[in-house]
Amino acid sequence: MVETTAVIQNEAGIHCRPSAILVKAGCAYEGKILVQAESGTCNLTSALELIMLGLEQGAAIRIQVSGPNEEEEARKLAELFETHFDFPPR
Repeated sequence: MVETTAVIQNEAGIHCRPSAILVKAGCAYEGKILVQAESGTCNLTSALELIMLGLEQGAAIRIQVSGPNEEEEARKLAELFETHFDFPPR
């Protein structure tokens, strides 16, 4: 298992659209991914669970990855969680 941290950078936090992108990445991974925040823990295969964490800009999270290529996957996920999403793109 590999563990990394990230800080939510998106101005609107993790709402429906960013959660869809994050869950898509989580579902594509062959192993297990857990996201932990002060508000709780969720598996990165459920957009609803991720939204229910209430991740606002500045929130710190811990990402745990278990499975193949753990370090690379953890790095990619941390980058995704720290993305400034812009919907629609400008």
